Order: sequence, then C-alpha cells, then structure tokens
Amino acid sequence: MKPKVIFILALILLFIIILAQNHYIITLRLLFWRIEMSQIILIALVLFGGFIIGYLTSMLTRKR
Repeated sequence: MKPKVIFILALILLFIIILAQNHYIITLRLLFWRIEMSQIILIALVLFGGFIIGYLTSMLTRKR
C-alpha cells in the first residue's frame, strides 16, 4: 500500500477510537443558547467543519 493510504487509514482508526471513548452528554453554551448533545456528535461536527473549511480554502488558493 501507498504511504498516503496507510496514513489516512491510521487517522480514521484514531478518530474512531477517540469517538468510542467520548460518548458522554455535554452541555454546550453559546451566547444565549444551551445545547446538550453527545460529545461524539460534537467532535464529528467539528471535524467535518474543519474538512469543509480546509477544502474550500484550498480551492480558493488554487484558482489564484
């Protein structure tokens, strides 16, 4: 296998381990809102948002 594929698989495995260990209900406070959610969902949302922002940033810098 290529090193890039091995690296991506290792990151996915690490992400799954982190998710499995963080299954508690947390309270997220943003200004006036109070949201209770599983920590798994919050970590997944933040990771997905980071991927989207990174992708959009790379697309904008390639076009210049």
